[in-house]
Amino acid sequence: MALVDCAECGGKLSEKAVLCPHCGAPTGRSMFAYEYRSRATLFGLPLVHVVLGLCINPLTGRIRVAKGIFAIGNIATGVVAVGGLALGAVSLGGLAVGLAALGGCALGALLAAGGMAVGLVAMGGAALGYYAMGGAAWGAHPLGGNAQDPEAIEFFKRLLGPWVERLSRARPP
Repeated sequence: MALVDCAECGGKLSEKAVLCPHCGAPTGRSMFAYEYRSRATLFGLPLVHVVLGLCINPLTGRIRVAKGIFAIGNIATGVVAVGGLALGAVSLGGLAVGLAALGGCALGALLAAGGMAVGLVAMGGAALGYYAMGGAAWGAHPLGGNAQDPEAIEFFKRLLGPWVERLSRARPP
Protein backbone atom coordinates (compact mmCIF):
# COMPACT_ATOMS: atom_id res chain seq x y z
CA MET A 1 0.00 0.00 0.00
CA ALA A 2 1.34 3.40 -0.96
CA LEU A 3 1.61 6.34 1.40
CA VAL A 4 0.31 9.77 0.39
CA ASP A 5 0.43 13.21 2.00
CA CYS A 6 -2.57 14.60 3.86
CA ALA A 7 -3.95 17.71 2.12
CA GLU A 8 -4.56 19.39 5.50
CA CYS A 9 -1.52 18.64 7.71
CA GLY A 10 0.97 17.08 5.28
CA GLY A 11 1.31 13.93 7.38
CA LYS A 12 1.79 10.52 5.77
CA LEU A 13 -1.22 8.22 5.47
CA SER A 14 -2.34 5.19 3.51
CA GLU A 15 -3.86 5.87 0.10
CA LYS A 16 -6.87 3.81 1.30
CA ALA A 17 -7.42 5.81 4.50
CA VAL A 18 -10.80 7.43 5.09
CA LEU A 19 -9.46 9.94 7.64
CA CYS A 20 -5.98 11.30 8.32
CA PRO A 21 -4.62 9.56 11.46
CA HIS A 22 -2.78 12.77 12.43
CA CYS A 23 -5.40 15.51 12.09
CA GLY A 24 -8.64 13.60 11.36
CA ALA A 25 -9.30 15.38 8.06
CA PRO A 26 -11.41 13.41 5.55
CA THR A 27 -9.44 12.10 2.57
CA GLY A 28 -12.30 11.88 0.07
CA ARG A 29 -12.51 8.09 0.32
CA SER A 30 -15.57 6.50 1.79
CA MET A 31 -15.92 3.36 3.88
CA PHE A 32 -19.09 2.67 1.96
CA ALA A 33 -17.65 2.55 -1.54
CA TYR A 34 -16.43 -0.10 -3.94
CA GLU A 35 -14.64 0.26 -7.24
CA TYR A 36 -13.46 -2.39 -9.65
CA ARG A 37 -11.84 -1.77 -13.02
CA SER A 38 -10.82 -4.74 -15.16
CA ARG A 39 -7.34 -4.77 -16.61
CA ALA A 40 -8.71 -5.94 -19.95
CA THR A 41 -9.64 -3.05 -22.24
CA LEU A 42 -11.44 -2.60 -25.52
CA PHE A 43 -11.19 0.64 -27.51
CA GLY A 44 -9.34 2.22 -24.58
CA LEU A 45 -12.15 1.50 -22.11
CA PRO A 46 -12.03 -1.12 -19.37
CA LEU A 47 -14.09 -4.16 -20.26
CA VAL A 48 -15.83 -3.91 -16.86
CA HIS A 49 -15.96 -0.90 -14.54
CA VAL A 50 -17.98 -1.02 -11.32
CA VAL A 51 -18.34 1.96 -8.98
CA LEU A 52 -20.74 1.46 -6.07
CA GLY A 53 -21.49 3.63 -3.07
CA LEU A 54 -20.17 7.12 -2.47
CA CYS A 55 -16.88 6.78 -4.31
CA ILE A 56 -15.25 10.20 -4.58
CA ASN A 57 -12.20 11.06 -6.63
CA PRO A 58 -9.79 12.64 -4.09
CA LEU A 59 -8.11 14.78 -6.76
CA THR A 60 -11.28 16.44 -8.07
CA GLY A 61 -13.72 15.93 -5.18
CA ARG A 62 -16.32 14.66 -7.66
CA ILE A 63 -18.30 11.43 -7.53
CA ARG A 64 -16.69 8.76 -9.69
CA VAL A 65 -18.54 7.61 -12.79
CA ALA A 66 -18.40 4.02 -14.02
CA LYS A 67 -17.06 4.16 -17.58
CA GLY A 68 -16.47 0.98 -19.54
CA ILE A 69 -17.81 -1.46 -22.08
CA PHE A 70 -19.90 -2.90 -19.20
CA ALA A 71 -20.44 -0.11 -16.66
CA ILE A 72 -22.25 -0.53 -13.35
CA GLY A 73 -22.62 2.28 -10.84
CA ASN A 74 -24.65 5.13 -9.43
CA ILE A 75 -23.77 6.93 -12.66
CA ALA A 76 -22.75 4.61 -15.48
CA THR A 77 -21.70 5.24 -19.07
CA GLY A 78 -20.76 2.48 -21.47
CA VAL A 79 -21.91 0.19 -24.23
CA VAL A 80 -24.00 -1.64 -21.61
CA ALA A 81 -24.73 0.65 -18.67
CA VAL A 82 -26.55 -0.22 -15.44
CA GLY A 83 -27.14 2.36 -12.73
CA GLY A 84 -29.21 5.09 -11.19
CA LEU A 85 -28.31 7.22 -14.20
CA ALA A 86 -27.34 4.97 -17.11
CA LEU A 87 -26.06 6.26 -20.46
CA GLY A 88 -25.17 3.74 -23.15
CA ALA A 89 -26.18 1.77 -26.19
CA VAL A 90 -28.14 -0.57 -23.89
CA SER A 91 -29.10 1.17 -20.65
CA LEU A 92 -30.90 -0.07 -17.54
CA GLY A 93 -31.53 2.27 -14.65
CA GLY A 94 -33.65 4.78 -12.80
CA LEU A 95 -33.03 7.21 -15.65
CA ALA A 96 -31.87 5.26 -18.69
CA VAL A 97 -30.74 6.93 -21.91
CA GLY A 98 -29.52 5.03 -24.97
CA LEU A 99 -30.40 3.22 -28.17
CA ALA A 100 -32.38 0.72 -26.09
CA ALA A 101 -33.37 1.92 -22.62
CA LEU A 102 -35.18 0.21 -19.75
CA GLY A 103 -35.88 2.13 -16.57
CA GLY A 104 -38.14 4.23 -14.42
CA CYS A 105 -37.73 6.96 -16.99
CA ALA A 106 -36.44 5.56 -20.27
CA LEU A 107 -35.27 7.63 -23.24
CA GLY A 108 -34.38 5.35 -26.14
CA ALA A 109 -33.51 6.29 -29.69
CA LEU A 110 -34.91 2.96 -30.89
CA LEU A 111 -36.63 1.22 -27.96
CA ALA A 112 -37.73 2.54 -24.58
CA ALA A 113 -39.55 0.66 -21.84
CA GLY A 114 -40.34 1.93 -18.38
CA GLY A 115 -42.65 3.91 -16.18
CA MET A 116 -42.27 6.81 -18.58
CA ALA A 117 -40.90 5.83 -21.98
CA VAL A 118 -39.88 8.02 -24.90
CA GLY A 119 -38.50 6.46 -28.08
CA LEU A 120 -39.17 5.29 -31.60
CA VAL A 121 -40.91 2.28 -30.01
CA ALA A 122 -42.06 3.15 -26.50
CA MET A 123 -43.75 0.92 -23.95
CA GLY A 124 -44.63 2.03 -20.45
CA GLY A 125 -47.09 3.56 -18.07
CA ALA A 126 -46.85 6.73 -20.11
CA ALA A 127 -45.41 6.16 -23.59
CA LEU A 128 -44.45 8.67 -26.25
CA GLY A 129 -43.14 7.40 -29.57
CA TYR A 130 -43.81 6.65 -33.20
CA TYR A 131 -45.22 3.34 -31.97
CA ALA A 132 -46.34 3.78 -28.37
CA MET A 133 -48.03 1.32 -26.02
CA GLY A 134 -48.95 1.96 -22.41
CA GLY A 135 -51.52 3.07 -19.89
CA ALA A 136 -51.49 6.35 -21.79
CA ALA A 137 -49.85 6.42 -25.21
CA TRP A 138 -49.10 9.30 -27.56
CA GLY A 139 -47.54 9.26 -31.01
CA ALA A 140 -48.21 8.47 -34.65
CA HIS A 141 -49.50 4.99 -33.73
CA PRO A 142 -50.62 4.83 -30.08
CA LEU A 143 -52.05 1.84 -28.26
CA GLY A 144 -53.19 2.71 -24.77
CA GLY A 145 -56.05 3.59 -22.53
CA ASN A 146 -56.51 6.88 -24.36
CA ALA A 147 -56.09 5.74 -28.01
CA GLN A 148 -56.01 2.53 -30.05
CA ASP A 149 -54.60 2.76 -33.54
CA PRO A 150 -55.12 -0.42 -35.66
CA GLU A 151 -51.58 -0.17 -37.07
CA ALA A 152 -50.19 -0.05 -33.51
CA ILE A 153 -52.18 -3.18 -32.64
CA GLU A 154 -50.67 -5.02 -35.62
CA PHE A 155 -47.13 -3.77 -34.85
CA PHE A 156 -47.20 -4.75 -31.19
CA LYS A 157 -48.91 -8.05 -32.05
CA ARG A 158 -45.90 -8.91 -34.27
CA LEU A 159 -43.51 -7.72 -31.57
CA LEU A 160 -45.16 -9.14 -28.43
CA GLY A 161 -47.59 -11.80 -29.59
CA PRO A 162 -51.34 -12.28 -29.97
CA TRP A 163 -52.23 -11.23 -26.43
CA VAL A 164 -51.95 -7.60 -27.59
CA GLU A 165 -55.01 -8.06 -29.81
CA ARG A 166 -56.98 -9.53 -26.91
CA LEU A 167 -55.88 -6.64 -24.73
CA SER A 168 -56.98 -4.09 -27.32
CA ARG A 169 -60.41 -5.77 -27.69
CA ALA A 170 -60.91 -5.60 -23.91
CA ARG A 171 -60.85 -1.81 -24.04
CA PRO A 172 -63.58 0.23 -25.69
CA PRO A 173 -62.34 2.01 -28.86
